[in-house]
This record gives sequence, structure tokens and C-alpha cells, in this order.
Amino acid sequence: MIKKTFREHHLFTILSEYENQLLPLDRFLKEYFRFHKAIGSKDRKVLCENIYSMVRWKGLLDYLCNQPISWETRYQKLVQIKPDHFFDDAQIPLHIRLSFPKELFSLIVESLGEEKARFFCRASNSTAPIAIRVNLLKTSRENLLKTWENATCGSFHTAIILPKRVNFFTLPEFKMGHFEVQDEASQRLADIVAVKPGQLVLDFCAGSGGKSLAIAPKMQRKGQLFLHDIRKHVLIEAKKRLKRAGIQNAHLLLPSSSQKKALYEKFDWVFVDAPCSGTGTLRRNPDMKWRFTSKMFQKTLEEQRIIFEQALRFVKPGGHIVYMTCSVLQLENQEQTKYFKKTFSLSTISSAFSTLPLDTNDPDGFYGQVFVKIS
Repeated sequence: MIKKTFREHHLFTILSEYENQLLPLDRFLKEYFRFHKAIGSKDRKVLCENIYSMVRWKGLLDYLCNQPISWETRYQKLVQIKPDHFFDDAQIPLHIRLSFPKELFSLIVESLGEEKARFFCRASNSTAPIAIRVNLLKTSRENLLKTWENATCGSFHTAIILPKRVNFFTLPEFKMGHFEVQDEASQRLADIVAVKPGQLVLDFCAGSGGKSLAIAPKMQRKGQLFLHDIRKHVLIEAKKRLKRAGIQNAHLLLPSSSQKKALYEKFDWVFVDAPCSGTGTLRRNPDMKWRFTSKMFQKTLEEQRIIFEQALRFVKPGGHIVYMTCSVLQLENQEQTKYFKKTFSLSTISSAFSTLPLDTNDPDGFYGQVFVKIS
């Protein structure tokens, strides 16, 4: 038996242990490295690159591997081949060439058409651009650009694109709240929430506060911003991020809060960053495509409708509600928009926002629609 190197030992251990638990890959890696301090920064970097490559190309590797399939045989195959060489091999089913599960690939083709689906899936197997959002409450893009060599301005006014990943969280600029790591398309999506200073705003599915952090500077510290989520622990993380960013007009709205009913029909803006398939962010979370099932997807579609209806209670007559996803699937986006308009007293004042990564350098895939609650 060939002895494994230090990196190979951890590579195969991580992949094997990951398969037998439910955490997303990025969170699992964070936990694994926290418990294995002997793995230095260089080893972590190489391990992550190999792990993400293997997860991205798992479908193609399984097709090319001899039985029995293991992470060791997949790795041996990956170092022997260039996945790009198989894109035009008509003898291999298209979804396998693109390393996507058949069920999910069929939905993507239904939503985008086959040609765009090819480009999208190919781009989804690449590494996403590294983008940060400048916190205009504390600094300017021009000042922050000086922090990194070869950094460039994104097409959106708060975006900076970096040529390679750095350890952002140790930088003094990050600790002072001058920026957050956020995809450029996500920054642009947050911008469709056209809040004004003095308004009352609710982030209904706040998570750790990414969209709130992007929207808050437009309020100029005037008005009130509430963050709501069913998970208390993510709101605690959001509170830390808001404090670091210098946002003083934000409040946490816990799911058990007795204040909730008193806030019905009070808000000028409510935005719903709904749970979804995450198909627009598969470059960052390639593990999600292998956990996709039709049953889970149907449950997500139902949850989106329930959550939207719950959030709508907080919108005042004439106020706005924004539905957002990081999905490229029509069933989660355009079809849900049609359902909301048909079911509730809502109108739309503009066309939907959407982005679609068809190339390596494109930002992630997002969707957003602004509705007005009819009086």
C-alpha cells in the first residue's frame, strides 16, 4: 500500500467525512481546520483548491473512473485529465460532460435553453471572481483601492475586484469596517431596494446581515432598519458585523419577539432574500448541486411562498416588498413572481433584476423583483 502524504491524508479524510454529515462544504472545512491546527495556511490553500475541484468535477470523474469509485480513484483520475477536453465529446451525455446531476441539469435547460445552460454550467465549474463591497459610511473606493496592488474597480460603484484571494479578515481595514466580502451582483441586487433616509426597513430573511450591510449606507443613519431571521445565532453574527460597519440605526427582530404584530403594515420597504436552490452561486458552493433533489426543491418552492406571505404582513399600503434569490431557475424566480402578483394585491413598477454567469469573470446569478402593495 502506497503511503499517503500529509496533504493526501487530510484531502481524503475531509472528503470522506464531509459525505457523511449535513453541513455545507465551506462550513465543514472551517470546522475541520479549526480542529486540525497542524494544517498551515499553505496546506489549507492547496487542500481547498483540490477539494473544490474534486467536488465540482465529481460527476465527470465518476463516469471516467473504474469501479469501485472512491475519493482516491477520483483524485488519481483528476490529476490525469483536463476536464475541458471532454466538453465536446458527444459520446458522453451532456450533463456528465458538464458534471451536473441529470435532474438539476434538466431544470437549468428548461430555464435557460440548452445553449445558455452549457455556458452557465461550464462557468459554474470555475472559480468565482473575488469581490468586496466598500462601506461608504467609513471610506471611499479610491482610498480602499490603495490597499491592494492590481485591484480594479468593478462595474458597480461600491465594488472592488481582486486578482487573487487574500486573508481579508486579518486586515486592519476589515476590522475597522471599511469593507465586506460580497459578490458584485449581490451588491447590485441590494441596490434595487431604493430606500430613502428616514424610512422604516425590514430585512425579513437577514441571515448574517449581508444585504442589510449593503442597504444601510443609503439610509444615512436616518430611519430604522430591522433584521429578522428564524435563526437566532445568525442574527448575533449580524449584530457584530453591523457594529463593525458603524451602522447605528439597526435593530434585531427575533422570531419570538412580542413586538412583531405591532409592526404589521408599518414598513416602507421589506426585502425577502428567500431560501433557494443556490444555483446562481454554485462556483462558491459546488457541493449544493450534488445535494439537489426534486423533493427538497418542491419543499423550497413552498417555503418561498409561505415566507413571502409572512413578510408581506409588515408592508404598509403603498409600501414596497422585494423578492430576491441567488437562483437562475424560472420556477424560483419568474414563476414565483407571477404567483405573488396573482395571489396578493401587488403591482410591479419595473422589470425584474437578474444576472447570469456565462463566463468565468461574470458575477454570480441573482434575481430580484420589486412589488408595490396596493392600498
